[in-house]
Amino acid sequence: MPPLTRLEVPGAGPEDVVVAADGRVVAGLADGSLVAVDPGTGTVETIGHTGGRPLGLHAESDGALLICDADRGLLRLDKPGGQLEVLVSEVDGQPLNFTSNVVADGDTVYFSESTRRWKLHEYMGDMLEHSETGRLLRRNPDGSVETLVDGLKFANGIVLAPDRSCVLVAETGGYRITRYWLSGPRAGTHDRFVENLPAFPDNMGLGSDGLIWVALVSLRNPLLDTLLPLPGVLRRLVWAIPERLQPKPARTVWVQAFDFDGRLVHDLQREGSDYAMVTGVAEQDGVIYLGSLSESAIGVTRVP
Repeated sequence: MPPLTRLEVPGAGPEDVVVAADGRVVAGLADGSLVAVDPGTGTVETIGHTGGRPLGLHAESDGALLICDADRGLLRLDKPGGQLEVLVSEVDGQPLNFTSNVVADGDTVYFSESTRRWKLHEYMGDMLEHSETGRLLRRNPDGSVETLVDGLKFANGIVLAPDRSCVLVAETGGYRITRYWLSGPRAGTHDRFVENLPAFPDNMGLGSDGLIWVALVSLRNPLLDTLLPLPGVLRRLVWAIPERLQPKPARTVWVQAFDFDGRLVHDLQREGSDYAMVTGVAEQDGVIYLGSLSESAIGVTRVP
């Protein structure tokens, strides 16, 4: 991976990054702020506040922003500094527990719920337990919401194919990307798009190059791999041990890019000495913007 620079933001944890219609890079911070950063000057503007914890984002062509808030559900900011609307806060009569990532196709919105058992600050609990309670959801233009795929292993990043043939969802706890078919003879079914990834996939984005860019937050953990086939009660015992002894994410900067045939096109990695825990990625005209759950900056690098 080429050298990396930092765009500092006024807070911690720009978990996901998207490039807005005006060219600024937008991220949500741990304190609930939504910020837009000019990549040329580094100027930062606070454009909104969710009142919760914003995670995955989708920038619309008219300047609106869709937000997955881990605490509040699926939200929409109509413009920078504008009105915030709650689009979905519950599904089938149950409050959304951990809304994660989002993409839109006009008035149809696809979004993920990572787990129905654990909250954001307890995400390692789901990694250990493998609750398989994640979902891929669709909000239809009439406001109704349906579950497209259930039983996902920590559902996370989402990408919609440009031809609208399918939508992809990352399964962080399964080291894989699942594909849900929207059209063609397999419409309404799902299969595995990429399996056995070398690290935990997080947020994803469709690049201006037409590739699927995947943030890999950390290397696979040998302890978690060992625990995977064991009964849930044994895996949950690890959650009960002191935090300092629990498995920790390895420090690395890692993104991959795939084409829609599932072929790996780019595999970019560097040591996490000056940036780490990459949870979001956006590619625009050869420039790669990175988000992180732990950093106080947006990372910037380039496609080699």
